[in-house]
Amino acid sequence: MDGGRMLPGPVADALHERLLAAPVGEGIGHGRLRRLLEQELVPQEHIERDEAQEYGKSLRKQVPRTSHAAWQVKDGREGAMALLSEQERDRVQDLLPIRHQRMAESAFAFFRGAALIMANDLARTPATGIRVQATGDAHLANFGIFASPERRLVFDVNDFDETLPAPWEWDVKRLATSVEVCGRHLGLSSEGRLAAIRSSVSGYHEAMSGFSEMGNLEVWYEHLDVERLLREHEERLDKQDRSELRSTVERAYAKNSGRAVRKFTETVDGELRIVSDPPLLVPLRELSTVGISQEAIVRFLGSLLARYRLTLPRERRALIDQYEPEDMARKVVGVGSVGMRSWIVILEGAGPDDHLVLQVKEATSSVLEPYAGKSGFREHGQRVVEGQRTIQTAGDILLGWVRMPDETGTIRDYYVRQLWDAKGSVDLDRMDPEELERFAGLCGWTLAHAHAKTGDRHAMAGYMGKGSAFDDAICEFAQAYADQNEADYQTFLASLKDTGQKA
Repeated sequence: MDGGRMLPGPVADALHERLLAAPVGEGIGHGRLRRLLEQELVPQEHIERDEAQEYGKSLRKQVPRTSHAAWQVKDGREGAMALLSEQERDRVQDLLPIRHQRMAESAFAFFRGAALIMANDLARTPATGIRVQATGDAHLANFGIFASPERRLVFDVNDFDETLPAPWEWDVKRLATSVEVCGRHLGLSSEGRLAAIRSSVSGYHEAMSGFSEMGNLEVWYEHLDVERLLREHEERLDKQDRSELRSTVERAYAKNSGRAVRKFTETVDGELRIVSDPPLLVPLRELSTVGISQEAIVRFLGSLLARYRLTLPRERRALIDQYEPEDMARKVVGVGSVGMRSWIVILEGAGPDDHLVLQVKEATSSVLEPYAGKSGFREHGQRVVEGQRTIQTAGDILLGWVRMPDETGTIRDYYVRQLWDAKGSVDLDRMDPEELERFAGLCGWTLAHAHAKTGDRHAMAGYMGKGSAFDDAICEFAQAYADQNEADYQTFLASLKDTGQKA
């Protein structure tokens, strides 16, 4: 109510969302309520395509496209190891050796786990000021295959732990650098690596130019259908490559909750239980020194699901309500994520052959926050979910978030999704130069699509223009920053040796 009058439905909904997104500790008094309402009632400024493109072109005077090539270690660069140590302070300490071991496997593995280091460096590079919903960690291994709600396989970004509104150039530079680092890991020639980097950047550039010529709905609905991609690329592949691609698709379709149950559970005295495989997979019943009864586990899971379901659209709450929780375990995942609290939850549906496996993964502040500003959401789980819903073409229908206590009683933020929902990934360790070049181009297109949905695609297209100046600069940056990553990696290995850890 406002002065005795009911607010219009959409305005009330928008205001409700703004109130929910208010930072923790900020009071919602009458004055703030009024300001939020006024903001919602002000129409968004509409800028024509040509005007936005001209604005993008004008930014070249302030931030020349060639300026993006520069990378050099500057005075005052914070120590990479100090950043990693600070990041690990609040993680599960007994899991950190696993994280270090995985990051030590190669310079590319280190790069994957060192998003914070690069975010700190990217904040000191030129930027136009145009912001998008950035992924925050746009490297090659964070793109892959998953199923849309219509059960079609799509290719898209698949990791959103670091998503936050930020300069678009940061994602582009991280993606391009990952191509160079991956190429070195594969032992490719400098010419082959450069071709792959250029494919990622030109894929982004050309896609953004194309999106600028499309209508808003056209851009929103555009996507990369995996079956269509297979048809388009099969003629360029030999018989073995075609077979491997088809096998990747078949494995993705088969990677679902049923497979997860077969892999991670066993039946004990007629009851389904998650198997124990410490430290990578530890059932909740084993994480307490005094022991936890099965009844207590079920009650805890019921509370978790009750809170989580409220973050789902109403029609999907009816779906999750048809499942009963059975067991829960802490599961180590990823490379850079190791040490963050991550769980799997087994639920039973219509019968013993109908299961759902959810992943409940801790969400902390984005690595971009110190440099791009704090999240507008009070809960980091919501930050991840809202970012994913904005960026992805088609997302998990059970994506949500929850706050709950950890094993010490400390309240933590999590996001929730299906553990496996027809997920597939490309084996980066087996790529030849042509395959890496094609894959990098797909990733560039995909990243451009995410940015075009959430930022001023016309201004970005206008800034990059029709020539190769921007592409050339990003290629040069990627090569230079890959050298920095290698130096940081060697420092990391030395630090492990100094502390007696195995690399």
